[in-house]
Amino acid sequence: MISKELLEPFNYLFDSEIIDSIADVALLKTFQKSDIIIDIGQELNFIPLLINGNIKVLREDDNGDELLLYVLESGDTCAMSLTCCMVKSVSKIRAIADEDVTVIMIPIANMKLWFNSNESWRTFILQSYQVRFDEMLETIDTLAFMKMDKRLFKYLTDQVKLTASKSLAITHQEIAEDLNTSRVVVSRLLKQLERENKIELGRNKILVLDF
Repeated sequence: MISKELLEPFNYLFDSEIIDSIADVALLKTFQKSDIIIDIGQELNFIPLLINGNIKVLREDDNGDELLLYVLESGDTCAMSLTCCMVKSVSKIRAIADEDVTVIMIPIANMKLWFNSNESWRTFILQSYQVRFDEMLETIDTLAFMKMDKRLFKYLTDQVKLTASKSLAITHQEIAEDLNTSRVVVSRLLKQLERENKIELGRNKILVLDF
């Protein structure tokens, strides 16, 4: 059980019936930066509803290399988790806290029950599917049609929008992991972007000047 005051940011999404139901059955969990919230192959008993912070959702290839699919923000849920819950399969993604986060964990039995009985919840779930689907299409388009230097700059500008800050506290290795490339490639392309006066490089920090 959680406090209904914690759910106030969701009043515009859900009717009072669902707010009361979530407060009755949900659990509140906190995770620190880099904690794994959902892992590949994990059986899912809850779906996450993000209160604050950001969560990176990634896929992993046969070699263990990761690719960033999308980032969840406050008020979001993970469509990939929803899909796995609906068909009772294990998780196909890894969700990692990009910063300290607070998450409401909703039992999957309630998720299914509310989907069939409550319009506001059903609308939220379907809209979440659509948003995440569009983001994954954008990721596919980026991989298929955009050169790495363009992908890198788009990644940086997306991070600026996500964090609401032009100064990004991020390492070259972290960027390389998100983009599924090497640190050497990232470092070379960052230097190129700096020469083009689009960014300014510091120690474990990147200032985005043009976006």
